[in-house]
Amino acid sequence: MKKIKKAVIPVAGFGTRFLPFTKSVPKMMLPIIDKPVLHIIVQEAVDSGIEEVLFIVGQHSDIISDYFTENERLNEMLSNNGKEEYFAEVESVTKLAEFSFITQREQKGTAHAVSLAKDFTAGEPFLLMFGDDLMYSENKPVSAQLIDAYFKTGKTVLGCKKVPIADIPKYASVEYDKVDSRIYNMTRITEKPSPENIKSDLAPLGRYVCDPDIFKYIERIGIGANGEYQITDAFDLQAHDGRAVAYEFDGTRYDTGDKLGYLKAVVDFALRDETFGKDFKDYIAEKVK
Repeated sequence: MKKIKKAVIPVAGFGTRFLPFTKSVPKMMLPIIDKPVLHIIVQEAVDSGIEEVLFIVGQHSDIISDYFTENERLNEMLSNNGKEEYFAEVESVTKLAEFSFITQREQKGTAHAVSLAKDFTAGEPFLLMFGDDLMYSENKPVSAQLIDAYFKTGKTVLGCKKVPIADIPKYASVEYDKVDSRIYNMTRITEKPSPENIKSDLAPLGRYVCDPDIFKYIERIGIGANGEYQITDAFDLQAHDGRAVAYEFDGTRYDTGDKLGYLKAVVDFALRDETFGKDFKDYIAEKVK
């Protein structure tokens, strides 16, 4: 059975929208109840068949590495004090996948971050996930849906949703010429287009499966939006060569890099919680009377 075993997760941003919190803690470590956003993203990858995860880190990289690697002192304390349930929970995090880290020493954009993963991917297709984007799907994980689309098409797959036209300048606009079972044949993608240049309401939202040829396209791009090297521009070159498609995934995406988006994620995940979801729902209902 064909599998994609590797995931790349860039987490080197400064998180300016969450200052002052992100002065000392990475924004992707914001908690959703008792797990940071990044843990839930990694769990999605693992549930989609991923076995190896590379984090592209920046400042505060030690906080991320500490979370996903063993803490012998904590383990010993929990074990010695009979807190076996907590011990098992903490220990399970380190066993989710094989984790590795590369530092992005300069903030040169998403394409530059991905380029650092070339040796790690070793000529294999890989899952690319952004740490701001939290997904929920009742059925198959969003990343697994994209992996299926990759093996169906043999091309780079962009996970997309249709969004209000007014929101497109915050994301990117995917142009296409035909659609087949949620798969859109991409002809072009424009990063953060101005309102007059919007051609489509289909936007990529933080999940991608990249064919190994992505790296040759990254080498061809120049400085793009925000004065950085944008992975969107590499996807655009792929689209011109017929090497990329968009997939309209089934699921809900939360922008946890945005304060309101983060609050929505906290509320929705809490309402779904098996332990206290009902009590929380009753509390919310009482508050909004």
